[in-house]
Amino acid sequence: MSKRSFSALAFATFLACHGALAQFPGMTPAKHFPWSDKSLSPDARADMVIKEMTLDEKIQLLHGPGWQALFAPQESGPLTRAIAILGFIPGVPHLGIPDLQMTDSNQGVSMAGAKGRYATALPSGEAMASAWDPALSYEIGTMLGHEMRAMGFNMSLGSGINMIREPRNGRTFEYKGEDPVLAGTLAGQELKAEKALHLITDVKHYAVNDQDSGRIVVNSIISRRAMRESDLLAFQIALQDSGAGAVMCSYNKINGTYGCENSYTLTDVLKKDLGFKGFVVSDWGATQSTTMAAMAGLDIEMPGNDSFGAPLKKAVESGEVPMDRLNDMVHRVLRTEFDSGIVDYPPQPESPNVMHGFEVAQKTAEEGAVLLKNDREQLPLNASSLRSIAVIGGHADVGVMSGGGSSQVSPAGGNPVPPPPELAKNPMTAFMLVEVYQRSAPLKGIQQEAPQATVKFDSGADPASAAALAKSSDVAIVFATQHASEGMDLKNLSLPDNQDALIEAVAAANPHTIVVLETGGAVLMPWIDKVAAVVESWYPGIRGSEAIANVLFGDVNPSGKLPLTFPKSEADLPHPIHVGPPKPDADHPMPKLAGAPGLIGMAMGIGPFFDVNYDEGLKVGYKWYDAEKKPVLFPFGFGLSYTTFAYSALKITPGDTTTVSFTLKNTGKRAGSEIAEVYASLPESAGEPPNRLVGWTRIDLAPGESKQATVSVSRDRLTVFDEGSDSWKVPAGQYTIRVGASSRNLPLQQAVSFER
Repeated sequence: MSKRSFSALAFATFLACHGALAQFPGMTPAKHFPWSDKSLSPDARADMVIKEMTLDEKIQLLHGPGWQALFAPQESGPLTRAIAILGFIPGVPHLGIPDLQMTDSNQGVSMAGAKGRYATALPSGEAMASAWDPALSYEIGTMLGHEMRAMGFNMSLGSGINMIREPRNGRTFEYKGEDPVLAGTLAGQELKAEKALHLITDVKHYAVNDQDSGRIVVNSIISRRAMRESDLLAFQIALQDSGAGAVMCSYNKINGTYGCENSYTLTDVLKKDLGFKGFVVSDWGATQSTTMAAMAGLDIEMPGNDSFGAPLKKAVESGEVPMDRLNDMVHRVLRTEFDSGIVDYPPQPESPNVMHGFEVAQKTAEEGAVLLKNDREQLPLNASSLRSIAVIGGHADVGVMSGGGSSQVSPAGGNPVPPPPELAKNPMTAFMLVEVYQRSAPLKGIQQEAPQATVKFDSGADPASAAALAKSSDVAIVFATQHASEGMDLKNLSLPDNQDALIEAVAAANPHTIVVLETGGAVLMPWIDKVAAVVESWYPGIRGSEAIANVLFGDVNPSGKLPLTFPKSEADLPHPIHVGPPKPDADHPMPKLAGAPGLIGMAMGIGPFFDVNYDEGLKVGYKWYDAEKKPVLFPFGFGLSYTTFAYSALKITPGDTTTVSFTLKNTGKRAGSEIAEVYASLPESAGEPPNRLVGWTRIDLAPGESKQATVSVSRDRLTVFDEGSDSWKVPAGQYTIRVGASSRNLPLQQAVSFER
């Protein structure tokens, strides 16, 4: 945390949150029921409630209100208790069953604005993943949990962990990288912390929902083995580590069947193989049937259609959906409510701890910042030797960029960058296209770090003007942005709005040019050889200014590592051409969908059905580039420091849990933290990519200090999925364990053998 004081705006926001707090709608004093006995198991308590429920009460628990509720305000009834109508399911008050109050929480409590409440805008999911820090993920989850409960929410709609198979995916910024072990581990700790605070937690979007363009009409084609070892493995790890109570099924089809009516993924894998006891909830508008979805494993339908209201009741009464299946759906909901603690420990109204939120947001932004280039030790900047600094582009004078869509956290004080009127007036374009900035201006942070220097800002709109300012300054810092949002994919991986030309012009004018990236994922860098330093700050959240300034001036020694590969060219991607919905014609008719009308239909990119064949299979991200021997701009796991590290003395002790020990030394002059990564190469017979991440550890070292590090690799990290037997196996033969600083910098290696 910076030593500087919080801004007047932040302090005012803090005070504004400490008013009189009314009791949450629908909260009544607890009554004693037979199922109120906490010593009973969640399953037993759920079964006792079900015996007292009517058919209508059971159906009521399984679907949220329709879209019409948005346009028909209720003066009485259950909807008056909703914090956010589209994230609400009425409970059964006379049986002591609470309402479900849901909110997105990938980067903060996104629905706080619905009640005019403040919520901490955290850095993006990619920034969280770049920290590679499970303890920080738990801290993030704890902070989020407190803020959700303070506002009355009892169910979290995060974390998102879809694999980055398509780096142009508009929701890449929400997710946690391209490796299932990294994403699943970090999400598991975040959700574990939220559950510990008596919240129902959710993992999404299940599954193979790896692009957003045409998300409801795309058919993801993938082998079962590839799915189990990549996309589904991330969910498996997150669920095992967290005990999350819900899984959100996705819009897309998976091998020809919609994700929310896919019996293989929902029942065979999730509920049977993984032993998941919670409930499956649909994404908003993702339910395309009643009987098929219910029988495949969907338990709750959220708005967008009305498949689980009157149609479900009719299907139960006719016998199409057996009463046993209906009771299983209700049981899963109720046992999750008891297991999570939302029945016994309902949210209590309180003011959020704004200051603590600032601390977690800044810590995350600092740990997640990745130093990608640092020629001739351009960074850290020495404030005492600088007379003039040019700050250019990215609206750095007013704020930092954030990602759009349902995870958007409303900026305290409003968006400091007014959107074009033609975008702002349309709810759909506002949802996707409006660029929202958090009020944390990097210009201010730089000025505070270098009070003796003259710091001037140029918008970057005119590259010639920006270059002139850069030429007259000791150093030039260019802030480059890439806006991404739910509901759309990026056209390409290039920086938009002529920013590449801007950087080229500034770099030509000043050899001491530093680029700070605020992006949702990987970008191309045709100017990389012409700039002195590059820092990836992602979407850095409400304390982005302080975090970026601390990294640039060395108050923080960067330690972040990339959670996804930065390619040299889109031609090197597994799918160089991004596939979206084709134009309707005789061969590509518009589909008949069960719902998804109006705004959400537009967000889904409705069009004719189309296929995306993930024929790269197991080779996701770095595994693709390694297997295809393709050079990359920056590899998975890469990140520089202001110091240097040396690896030595590798020792492998195989067993059910393999112990990987090695020595790490800080060979530089500054204290620093290194994320040491462990990879495994499996026997050739396994048919695997060259390397897979199997573990890592974060080590803090003083200058010249050495420490022995140990990483435990569980046996399941070395298994492959065998489709023939539908089981996981450890291939017999020789393995190679490698250790180092990134997926392509692994100086230590040792061969070991394992028995089946």
